[in-house]
Amino acid sequence: MRAPVLVARRSEAVQDPQAIPSPLDAVLFYGVWGLLLFGPLAFGAVEPWSIFILEAGAASLFVVWAIRQATSGELRVFWNPLFAPMLVFGGLVAAQLWFHRTSYRYDTVSSGLLYCAYGLLCFLVVQTLRKTSQVRMLARIFCVYGFSVAMFALLEGVDPNGKLYWIRTPRLGGWVYGPYVNHNHYAGLMEMIMPIPLVAALTSVAQGPRKTMAAVAAAVMAVTIFLSGSRGGILAFAVQMAILAAILIRRRKSRTMALTLGIFLILLMGMLAWLGGGKLNERLASIRTESRTELSGGTRIDINRDSLYMFKLKPLLGWGLGVFPTVYPQYRSFYTNFFVNEAHDDYAQLLVEMGALGFATMLCFVAIVFYRAISKLKEWWHEPNGAVALAAMLGIIGILVHSFVDFNLEIPANAALFYVLCTVAAMHPRFGPFRRTRIRHPSDMPTELSA
Repeated sequence: MRAPVLVARRSEAVQDPQAIPSPLDAVLFYGVWGLLLFGPLAFGAVEPWSIFILEAGAASLFVVWAIRQATSGELRVFWNPLFAPMLVFGGLVAAQLWFHRTSYRYDTVSSGLLYCAYGLLCFLVVQTLRKTSQVRMLARIFCVYGFSVAMFALLEGVDPNGKLYWIRTPRLGGWVYGPYVNHNHYAGLMEMIMPIPLVAALTSVAQGPRKTMAAVAAAVMAVTIFLSGSRGGILAFAVQMAILAAILIRRRKSRTMALTLGIFLILLMGMLAWLGGGKLNERLASIRTESRTELSGGTRIDINRDSLYMFKLKPLLGWGLGVFPTVYPQYRSFYTNFFVNEAHDDYAQLLVEMGALGFATMLCFVAIVFYRAISKLKEWWHEPNGAVALAAMLGIIGILVHSFVDFNLEIPANAALFYVLCTVAAMHPRFGPFRRTRIRHPSDMPTELSA
């Protein structure tokens, strides 16, 4: 479903200008998704240079989209239900700045620019992701990407030296796993990516041997969630699998689906036993001792208690987007050697920074996501819109569960991917079934068509 902003009158015989292929279409499509995949490789895009690339890249791609619209002769915008709460959230941040309701203007402006980049990426995904063939292409890309990152994490775990890519020492220390300083944030990435190959293997998105390959990729990603030692990640994965199991139980029996899921579970358990075994038990048991690089569970509860007190002081608009690290020290109720840069609970931090209005906007945002996604799950096993919604929804659920005990949504790479998944889950149905049409002329080969 599309909402044209400005459409020039023309005869029906005239070809739609935007239907004519343009090199800019490929630049936009691969540019947006390439920018999303760049973030995790750049340590989660948490440093100034990588944040600049994320923001400048999103702005540049928006300019390319505007040029594409200008060359086509009309301005055509595809709407998404999430754009409304996004605009409301942006309005609340603007109100904090305009009415001087932020405790540190610089932090709010910096965070606001980052959220603008998230919004631009979500907008561009809605404008460019229109074909069923693109869904299959993205499934392949995420399978290869997620598998490659997971294999790197496994190799890094064989000979860890506490450095990123074996080269760079984290400035403030941390529990390095994969390309992330914090193993919890690596687990958050895998929680979002792993459902994509798994759902592809269970549905018609992947065909033939590619089903098995997708199941293998999903199993490798899931294994690294356990080997990363992230308790929040393991809990989130368990919730994801429980919800997927509940959905499968409602689905009528399918030998292919049961076989694919069986391959995934066998591979998962086998690799855990082979790669982990006694070492996995030791790693999980050592979480308490290795927590010297992290805050303890009791400390996190203290931070939550302090955050609620701060929320009571400014309940409506909060202290200002992005100001938690600056404001929190004066309200900290305990002694620690750690620099508490985040609340370690995305919900508590949102309450502090954006108040009740911001929190209510978030609840509205999430409600729309699940309402739109669930409405498309009726025949997800062979209907592309349902398959896309299910994969995105499982990834979203993983982060929402993990966010109770960590701050994945304060990591730009993870946050950008999360908001894009939400946008994809809430999109209006636009993908048709995969089918092959054979041209009658003997010299023509079968071509794959997509709606």
